[in-house]
Amino acid sequence: MSASAGGQTALGDNAARQLANATKTVPQLASITPRWLTHFLQWVPVEAGIYRLNKVQNPETVQVACTQRDSEGRLPRTFVDYEEQPREYFLNAVSTVLDVHTRVSDLYSSPHDQVKEQLRLTIETIKEHQESELINNPDYGLLANVAEEQRIFPLTGAPTPDDLDELLGKVWKEPAFFLAHPLAITAFGRECTRRGVPPPTVSLFGSQFITWRGIPLIPSDKVPVADGKSKILLLRVGDKRQGVVGLYQPGVAGEQGPGLSVRFMGINDQAIASYLISLYCSLAVHAPDALAVLDDVEIGKYHDYPDTYK
Repeated sequence: MSASAGGQTALGDNAARQLANATKTVPQLASITPRWLTHFLQWVPVEAGIYRLNKVQNPETVQVACTQRDSEGRLPRTFVDYEEQPREYFLNAVSTVLDVHTRVSDLYSSPHDQVKEQLRLTIETIKEHQESELINNPDYGLLANVAEEQRIFPLTGAPTPDDLDELLGKVWKEPAFFLAHPLAITAFGRECTRRGVPPPTVSLFGSQFITWRGIPLIPSDKVPVADGKSKILLLRVGDKRQGVVGLYQPGVAGEQGPGLSVRFMGINDQAIASYLISLYCSLAVHAPDALAVLDDVEIGKYHDYPDTYK
């Protein structure tokens, strides 16, 4: 705008911005979380997509004896029997097909590569879904594989130190971490503060986690919340500890990470390039006492967190 037209004596901001370069970020995806569960699990490579979990049958029948010095007593004879039909875990695929028009990738890939960003955001979404399946899958998910004797309920509704002690009594052999929705962890923190025993924190993977009895409480928004209630799990992890392990297929075609495959499927007659993205995974619980859950813990009223219960 000229000085005479509007009475201005200098170039205005709006006009000047037309000559300026804007610094552009990559697309921000609000649904991305730290996905701590996948970091804390041990991951076991699976050959041919099948994991057979062999177990001892009737372990109480294995007999041993302590003989006394100078004793002529007879030694017991025994053997260790195995289950004849052990459970087999098959890897599941979390998959999608990404479509990108070649015109878009050809013309609009500076400063950020359109195909690279489309793949990154799609892979992040698949990994978020993977964590949800590890917790909620009706076949292999954590919640579906808690033994009935490993389920307990809170004493008063809200999660308390006493409740977490009960979980530790269920998973007492080298417990690794609690897993809970962030709101359940907040509710536990409130109960600790109310009792005058604020939980200490620990630094893991560069982040701070509150702990109870030295065991960290790991947050995941994939732990279900319904009607103001949620769950808190306690896990022992690792195959050497007869704990919980994640399963993945190594060496898949187009491997971009453990069990993650990205394959170019070609360009169709509408000039759309397609990419098949698949993440192969599962989860196994080696022994019933490797996993326990505190069920129906109250985390607050509906009106306190309205967006959570939609």
